[in-house]
Parts: sequence; C-alpha cells; structure tokens
Amino acid sequence: MQQTKDFSDIHLKDLARVGGKNASLGEMFSKLSSKGIKVPDGFAVTSDAYWHFLKHNKLREKLSENLAQLDLKTFKNLAGIGSKVRQLVLDATIPPALRDEIIAAYKRLEKRAGSSVSLAVRSSATAEDLPHASFAGQQESYLNVQGEENLIAACQRCYASLFTDRAIKYRVDNGFEHMQVALSIGIQIMVRSDKACAGVMFTLDPDTGFDKVALVSGAWGLGENVVQGSVNTDEFLVYKPFIGKVKQAIISRTLGSKALTMVYANKKMSQIQKPEDAIINLDTSKAQQQRFILSDDEVIQLAKWAVIIQQHYKRHMDIEWAKDGDTQQIFIVQARPETVHSQKKNISQFKEYQIRQKGKLICQGIGLGNRITSGTARLLASPKDIDKLEIGEILVTGRTDPDWDPILKKAAGIVTDQGGRTSHAAIVAREVGAVAIVGTGNATSVIEDGQEVTVSTAEGDTGFVYEGKGTWDEQEIDTSKIELPNTQIMLILADPDKAFHYSLFPNNGVGLMRMEFIINNAIRVHPMALHHFDQLQDAEVKKEIETLTHHYPDKKEYFIHRLAEATAKIAAAFYPKDVIVRMSDFKSNEYASLLGGSHFEPHEQNPMIGFRGASRYSHALYQDAFALECAAMKLVREDMGFANIKLMIPFVRTVKEAIKVIAVMQDNGLVRGENGLELYMMVEIPSNALEAEEFAQHFDGFSIGSNDLTQLTLGADRDSELLSDIFSPFEPAVMQLIKMAIEKAKKTGVKIGLCGQAPSDYPEYSQFLVDCGIDSISFNPDALIKGIANINQAESKKRAVRT
Repeated sequence: MQQTKDFSDIHLKDLARVGGKNASLGEMFSKLSSKGIKVPDGFAVTSDAYWHFLKHNKLREKLSENLAQLDLKTFKNLAGIGSKVRQLVLDATIPPALRDEIIAAYKRLEKRAGSSVSLAVRSSATAEDLPHASFAGQQESYLNVQGEENLIAACQRCYASLFTDRAIKYRVDNGFEHMQVALSIGIQIMVRSDKACAGVMFTLDPDTGFDKVALVSGAWGLGENVVQGSVNTDEFLVYKPFIGKVKQAIISRTLGSKALTMVYANKKMSQIQKPEDAIINLDTSKAQQQRFILSDDEVIQLAKWAVIIQQHYKRHMDIEWAKDGDTQQIFIVQARPETVHSQKKNISQFKEYQIRQKGKLICQGIGLGNRITSGTARLLASPKDIDKLEIGEILVTGRTDPDWDPILKKAAGIVTDQGGRTSHAAIVAREVGAVAIVGTGNATSVIEDGQEVTVSTAEGDTGFVYEGKGTWDEQEIDTSKIELPNTQIMLILADPDKAFHYSLFPNNGVGLMRMEFIINNAIRVHPMALHHFDQLQDAEVKKEIETLTHHYPDKKEYFIHRLAEATAKIAAAFYPKDVIVRMSDFKSNEYASLLGGSHFEPHEQNPMIGFRGASRYSHALYQDAFALECAAMKLVREDMGFANIKLMIPFVRTVKEAIKVIAVMQDNGLVRGENGLELYMMVEIPSNALEAEEFAQHFDGFSIGSNDLTQLTLGADRDSELLSDIFSPFEPAVMQLIKMAIEKAKKTGVKIGLCGQAPSDYPEYSQFLVDCGIDSISFNPDALIKGIANINQAESKKRAVRT
C-alpha cells in the first residue's frame, strides 16, 4: 500500500487519508497554481502509515488503556496521561518499509526542486481544519529540517504530538474519539520567511464577519510569532470588490511594533526536544519596526489570492502566508475554513452593548468581540495553572498558544500583553465566545491578581480594561424583524472602527460622518503643523509629531492618508449607500488642543460662533489645511473608488461664502458633478433656512443640524446648564425654521434630512418631520431602533389621515 502521496496528486477528497491541512495544500497546489497562487511543493505521509505505525508497534491497546483513565470532569491527570502516551509513541520505531518510502519521496522532492532543500514537517490530523473545529495548532510542526535522519525523527515526533495535552482535551471537547483520529504528516519545502516575513489573512473581517474585506496581517521572520501572538503585527484591510478595478484597494494600514523577529536556531534534530528548540526570537531593529513588512503591491497580491481561494472553496477561509527572503516570492502555506462567522446560524440577531459607568482605565489593546463583561482578574503565567482559574473569571497573561486551549473555555474574558487580531488568543476567543483584548503591552504588570475589572470591547477596535464593576446596557437586536420606513434612515458615525459592525444595522447609509473624530483620534496633529512642519519652533512638539509620522517623509501625506483610510473604512462598510462626510467642524479652541495647534489658532472669546466651518476653508489661517482635507477626500473617491462619498460643508453663513468655498474645493480637484460628486450643506443658522432657495442653487442637499439651529435661533448656548430649560427642539421659532427649510428644499428639488436625537426621543417630533415631508433622518446607532419605530408610526398615522 502506498503510504506517501505527492501534493500534485492530493485533492480535497483525500482528506481521510492525508488530513485537512495536507488535503488543502494539495488541492491548492494541484488546482490553483494555474491561477498564479504559489504553494511550496511537498508530499504527505498518509493516515494509512500512522495506522501501520501503531500496528507495527502494538500501540493501539496501550494508548486506549491510558487514555481511558483520563478524568473527564476536572482533567487533573491530563498532564500525566499525556506525557505517558507521548513517550509510548516516541519509544516505538518507524517500520522499515515506511521509512524507505518517506526517504524515497524526499529524494524525489529534491530532484523536482533541483537542489537540496530544508523542510517544514507539519502534522495534519484527519479531523483537522473542518468548518466546525479549527484544530489550529493542536499538533506540532518542525521547521528547517534537513537530512534523512532528521526527517524521520521529525515524523515520529509529529505522531507523538497527536497526544499533546491540548490535542487530547480538544478532542474530548469536540466529541472526537481518540483512536478514530489519525495523523498524516505534511513534508514541504521550507519558505525562508526567517529572512523576510510571514503572517495570516482572513477572507472577511474576523471580528464582525463583514465579508467585503480581506484582512492581511504579519510580522518579520517566521510566522509562528504571528500565530502565537508574540508580536503586535502590521495589518492591512483590502476592499475585495475593488481589487484590480481601482488604483488603491487597500483601505486601512496599521503599523505594528513587531518587536521580535523569529529565525532558525540552526540546531540538529537530536538537539531539539520540542519545536520551540529549533527557533529563536531576536529583537527587531528600530528601523524594521517602523517599516511595513509588505509593499502595497504584495498586499494586493495576497488579497487577490484570498479571493481566489475563497471562491474555490466556496467559503470564508483562514490562510497562512510566507515570503521567501532569498527569492522575494510569496507563498501560501496553509488554508483552513474560517470557524466563527461561517458557523453562525442567524446573522440578523445580535446584542448591542453600551457602556454607562466605568472605573479608571487600567490598560487598553486590540478589542475583540463587541461585548462587555466584568469579573475577577486572574493572572496566570502558564497553562499549568489551570486550577487557579474559576469559570467566569478574566484570564490575564502574557500571551497564549494552543497549550492554553483547555483553560480558555473557562474564561469570561481574556487579556494579553502580546498578540494581534489574528493571533491564537484572538482566534480561540472568538471560537469560545469570550471577550478578549490582546496586545495591551502591559496588562500583566498593571492588573492585580484578584482585582475586580470590567473588560469592554464595545467601543471600537480598541478594547479597554477598567477598574471595578462597570454598568452597561445590552440591547437584543433582530434586524430581520425591522422594516425600514419610506423616510430614509441614516446613521450618524464618527468612529471608523465601528463601521463594519454598524453596517449590519438596518439603514440607508450614513447621513453624517464627523471628520473631527478622525482628526482628533487617528491623526492627533493640527494639519497646519504638518503642512508647515519644517517651520515649527517648538522642539518638543516637533519631536512628538515626528514620532507619530516617522514613516511619512512628507508630513502632509500622513494627514491625507490617515484621513483617507479612516473615511474609506466607513465608505466600504456601507458601499454603495451614500456616506455624507462633513468637512472639519472644529472650533478654534478645539483645533488649538491638537498637537501643534496652539501655534496656528486665534484666541476667541466665543468659539461656538467664531472661526469655524466654511469661514475657515478659504482663510489664510486654514486654507493650506483645508487643501489636505480635500486631497484626502479626492483620494478616497478617485484612487480608492468610493464615489458613494458625498461632501458636506458646515456653518455656511452666507450664499457668498458658499460660492467661495465651492470655488476653493474646485481648485483642489473636488468639482461638483464630476464622478458623481454631490455637495451638501448643513442648515444650522437661521440664514440657511431663510435663504434656502438661494443656497439650493449651489448644493445637492441639505442636512438640518438641529442643535446649532436651536442655539442660534434662541440665542442660547447649547452647552449652558443655566439655559437648559430654554433649549428645546419644540420651540415654535425653531420648528418654523425647520418647516421652512424643508418646504424650500422640496420646492427647489434639493434633498433634505435632519441629524439629531429628538426624532428618537420624541414620537411627536418624528411626526412633525414626517408631516413636513423630510427625506431622511440620521440617528446615532444607540438611538436607531427607537427612531425607526417612531418614523414607522408617524408614516402610518400620516397615511391614515390621508385616507
């Protein structure tokens, strides 16, 4: 019986003989090479060989007897039984015929390669990489294996790894009989990623399940650092529908610290007792930490391959890749089904969390799960401390690897110092439904063992750990039962990190995207300080800006790219629905608080009605900065292809000012009507409503900003507690201006909407707007469901009156 099989002869139908990993590698090697996907050549030692190995050494009964003694309630004897059965396998011998066949296949592989090769020897269980159980990292892999004797030794160690403690526990948890799972071995030409980089990618966003993007992540050196979560990785989001159709399909880049680089230890197999003995981690140089691991072209190539693989397998995939430092070629080294979102039965049902009260911030990192939990923090240094963690506690540790799997199911939350969005801790947390924050950098040093903490991942991509037990709201949402009204229901958004999640809500697009949030949180530097960086006199400010922008020689590009990518993430989440982006609307005191801002902002007694909105855009104090905003929007719309972006001008005091701003935008390449560009204007000053017909000659739509309109109609500072009784959306003068603006917009054929809280808080206010014939209403996400109900009720009453 043939006990080895070349990748070129392996297909998915061979899963029972070669395991999920090898079946997938063979399928890609034989079926997708013609589509440009590179998979390193290799061969598999089949599961028949494993059964032959057990029979030759009379191991089956011995293994079964030992495994039958496992305490299935507490697993307290797991380590002892695991060690005993692994030793039984290691003390056995590889049958001579099997040994000869493996060596012969190895020699054929070298002949195909045209030279001697280093090998990756990987375990592939026959129940591995199934859609409902990832088996990720349950068995061992051995890298940089050279020579016949080392290859045979590595194969035997792979057999023993079928009985690692974590693999035994994983089989019990997932209902697999120990002696019904066999092991195949994949033997593959080694990709020299130790001289370049490696990582993983998903064919969807692994946190939200948003399926129009591919996530590519990685770090310098061997990919084990990425999988184990030992480093904070570079990450790239690519909008899949636009690959090959636009100039720039990458919508987000995140530079990771990549503090360690994993390389080979150059030891003989006899010196390697466990896989980690074959590798060492070196400190990454500062220069390498500050560089992205891949060029844009390489990221797009990987994303293109991800799409091809997804289409071939007809499902979402979790894919490992590696770049060879000698040849500079990129290879796919593994592809398995994605195991979280693909298993969800009803994607229309989910919970929305809103934190209300929280203690002092302890630490933060990459948040996973869009949830909130609280509990006792338990600091564990090793998975051997499994007994110390009680069900429902928060596990805090440096990082996790597959050895931690038996313990992770007990945790309500997981917080790690190291790791990225695609690390082991992140993947397993999603599988077991735990709230997780990875890559905090300092959790184990700032969280005390036994401390009560709240873990929140419901505030965007960043997750936060707070002192004490916080309070939060939980809202059950079933979007399948929500019917949208005729009035367009839009969202008010500011945080790009929440865009994919909120795109799942019932909506007709984004009625207001606040640019200020992005400038304040993602950019943090005053745009004029970037435009005139060389002229800055403050050495400390200059140093801080340099730290933030080190990978941008031209500091202006930092602002343009960061703003463009953050905007693109929201545009991608809702494409092809409209996303109306409001150009910056900071007040002078708010701009002054940005890094370097105090050098460029005037001091005003009343910034609320001072140098803000349209007045800034053509003024010498800000026009260079506005040019950067325009450049970013042009990049999003043209190079990235998101023509669903519409632009809105705030605080336009006069028609003359409107004409001036539109001319400035045109000078900066944003021409109304070109490439479908529509310009909107905020209606937030009484003059906007009074002269709506004149303003309508220059804009495609209006959006009523009810707070500012109320403030300026009543002469009442919206932030003044003393005037809170006066500040009401129901004041007749305010309602009269709103009704006037809607009537004039209808008369001139211009779209008009409203952004504000009142339509969700007050059904009668919704009724007023619907009766006036408003086109759209934009809500904050937490008010959306209530707002939709109010609008549906209002439309129903309006229809009843007509009949």
